[in-house]
Amino acid sequence: MILSGLRPVMLPPVARKKMQAWIRSRHLICSGNFFIFETLEYSTVERFEECVRSFGGTLISVEPTRKVWIGNHRQVILYQAKASLHTPHHELKQYWIKYGGFYTRFDERSC
Repeated sequence: MILSGLRPVMLPPVARKKMQAWIRSRHLICSGNFFIFETLEYSTVERFEECVRSFGGTLISVEPTRKVWIGNHRQVILYQAKASLHTPHHELKQYWIKYGGFYTRFDERSC
């Protein structure tokens, strides 16, 4: 990361690697022209936003979708972020076609 003013800016090669890892781990899927990202930690949503911005995209929305059980006694909030990368044939979409899935790891249909 480099500093631009007071905000750190993520370089595109670093962002690409992070997003590819999220595709392989089924945290990030492609749905139409949008990328859908699900995670249990809000700080990860902020990192996702940095990645999207480094590619010139836009984070459209972040919503808490439901609570997920972690173990027998703890529930955490599942966040879903939706982003657009403004390019119809972005290399990440091709990567998702090859290595990704249609459902995130938190989707009840994928169990």
